[in-house]
Amino acid sequence: MQIAGRSVEDDVSAAEWIVTALRGQEWATVSSIVPPVFEAYVRVFHPAVRHSDDVEDFLAGLPPDAPLPPDEDVTWAEVAAFNGRTAHPAMEWVSVTGSWEFRGNDDQPGMWNESPPEGHLPVSVATRLADVLAGHTTTPANCWFGIESSCHEGTGRRLHLPAREFWLVRGPVGLAAVNFADEPVEQSANLWWPDDRSWYVATDIDLMTTYVGGSVACITGVLAADGLEAAPVPADQRVTWDADTVNPLPMDGPG
Repeated sequence: MQIAGRSVEDDVSAAEWIVTALRGQEWATVSSIVPPVFEAYVRVFHPAVRHSDDVEDFLAGLPPDAPLPPDEDVTWAEVAAFNGRTAHPAMEWVSVTGSWEFRGNDDQPGMWNESPPEGHLPVSVATRLADVLAGHTTTPANCWFGIESSCHEGTGRRLHLPAREFWLVRGPVGLAAVNFADEPVEQSANLWWPDDRSWYVATDIDLMTTYVGGSVACITGVLAADGLEAAPVPADQRVTWDADTVNPLPMDGPG
């Protein structure tokens, strides 16, 4: 069985340290998806998308036959400001937009048209993140990647973590930007870490953000990287939709 052009690993014992570290952690906290063995943690927000043909003022200045510019990434901070909400490390999409209808259904024309993807780290973000993390490991050419088992049918050894199972493949850190699903579906790796265990990345299938654990220097690098919207978080921060205690919860409840 192959995923993203790589053979699925039969031996998953190299991930036993993750199983041990996650055992007994409080569910729905950062430490339940990223092993609580690192010096620091960061939350990377998946951007929303604004379609180029939805910006009327911009289009008005284009010649009739001009090609449309590419779609734009929109930060959560921009969306929060648009809705009169506060951007902060524990903000949740339904709180900064005000409704569950904005989680994959409705949009806010002129600001964003596609909500941040759940369980998938966009290629542009994965590329930037991998570039940073490559400088904080001694084994950038030898990394492990986990793909949630529901994304691929098959038989073989899987990594069993709390409430999730993963196929494992190996490759260089740049593999993080490769599509792990069959076209036209897009799916990033849900887990990735280098062989020297110097950092760890988790994109849970139910979340619109990705969490990274690493050294202080590593996390500082992620926070400083251009093109990444990120915030430092404690290991015990909750990751549920109602974890935002600054902005009001949506009135319509879970969809």
